[in-house]
Amino acid sequence: MSPLSRAIALLVLVVAGGGVAGGGPAGAGATLDKKSPTLEAAQKIAAASIAEARKRGVGVVVVVVDDAGIPILLHRMNEAQVASVQVGIGKARTAAIYRRSSRVFEEQIRNGRIAALALADATPLQGGVPIVLEGKVIGAVGVSGDSPQVDEEIALVGVAAFP
Repeated sequence: MSPLSRAIALLVLVVAGGGVAGGGPAGAGATLDKKSPTLEAAQKIAAASIAEARKRGVGVVVVVVDDAGIPILLHRMNEAQVASVQVGIGKARTAAIYRRSSRVFEEQIRNGRIAALALADATPLQGGVPIVLEGKVIGAVGVSGDSPQVDEEIALVGVAAFP
């Protein structure tokens, strides 16, 4: 059988419902059903983080992203420095795409693992925290504007407000 004939036979098999792996309905196992924070959930997370920042008397940027690190919501308090916008996005993206706190990477570098600086799209600064639902990272919160420890504490308050 020629390569073209094999390709046509495979296509007919898939279209007819045989599936590539055999036996399942067409399209079965071909898509993901994943969850992501809604805008309303992101607003609750940000509101909790901002309330915590106000309680501490600091101005921060709060960013809520989906599991791919794409921003759902960004809130810059009036007192926050402009540079914290990109840093907050980077912290949130790092926590989302690497599925762990951005603090992990800061600690690795502090402990001598400078190779962590080469990780694509990683911001190795404390303050990015994953949002976990049913054991899966579905997004993250990034906070920037104060010390790394305070940023992370404010992000954790936001994550705790996830409905």
